[in-house]
Amino acid sequence: MSFIWPFMLVSLALIPLGVLLYALLDRSRRRRLARYGGSGLAVGPGRRGFRSRIPAALMLFGLVFTALAIARPQAVVSLPRQEGTVILAFDVSASMGAKDMAPTRIAAAKTAAKDFVARQPLTISIGVVAFSDSGVSVQAPSNDLTILDDAIDRLTPQKGTSVASGITASLKVIAAQVAGYAGNDFYTNPSAAPSPTPTPTPVPAGTHAPAVIVLLSDGENNENPDPKTAAQTAADRGVRVYTVGIGSAAGTTLDLNGFEVFTRLDEATLQGISQVTGGTYYNATDAAGLRSIYDNIDVGLVLRPQLTEITALFAAMSLLLMLAGVLTSLLWLGRVP
Repeated sequence: MSFIWPFMLVSLALIPLGVLLYALLDRSRRRRLARYGGSGLAVGPGRRGFRSRIPAALMLFGLVFTALAIARPQAVVSLPRQEGTVILAFDVSASMGAKDMAPTRIAAAKTAAKDFVARQPLTISIGVVAFSDSGVSVQAPSNDLTILDDAIDRLTPQKGTSVASGITASLKVIAAQVAGYAGNDFYTNPSAAPSPTPTPTPVPAGTHAPAVIVLLSDGENNENPDPKTAAQTAADRGVRVYTVGIGSAAGTTLDLNGFEVFTRLDEATLQGISQVTGGTYYNATDAAGLRSIYDNIDVGLVLRPQLTEITALFAAMSLLLMLAGVLTSLLWLGRVP
């Protein structure tokens, strides 16, 4: 335990002086009672003893706690709080421009993501990854709301869909976060993000890292590698992948530069990814449903040792001891100490 105002501990030296003054005043009071024939009012020797000293002892300890409270004590306390890293992996393939979610799939996903970011505590770091035919880090993990909103706003539909690239890029960002790397790739070469070296040993089943990936996609994978391989890599590192299906299973027709392309939600792929990694699959049928999905994502509750001021605890103990001293004195001795 330490103190914010240690110089105030000198007040402890005043307590012995107060005890001495109280003893002198008590002796003077008893002499006056004896002089004027009031000895009968005093507590007899048979009734005095250990119990008669309890009220004074309680008051004394109360004064000690008061002096310690004035010095503002602090101690290392393990406090529960949400902590970890969330990577928002956005599918920015051309099919995300479909309008089966108003106004478009990607616009609805961006709105819900910004709402999610706004509700997170500062202990949660959020990164943004975009993937189409490859995956790139748009924003390294941060808790700056403005920076994250700007990164999400920059997302626009691109080319094909490689879900595995989105997972791989997200894992690189998480590894960089653990290594203390704070840079951004900003749509540059995805290989620029550092990978863990050597390859980590797979964690035991059921073990989860303090980081999750929230992958928003319509699931229509048309690029290598296989998403299940990337999902297994995430599982081996203890990283859960929550998949969010954007769009409708019935599908819709998308106009791409004069060509009509049919696109629909591939739930099977997204469900498989979540199942392998220990995450959960969510089907976002509309923008409101998408926002509610984010409320169910578990980012982890941890106990983190933290230096915390505990003045209130000492002040409360001081008050309780002094009240106990007054009450016992009134009940047992018939007077206030």
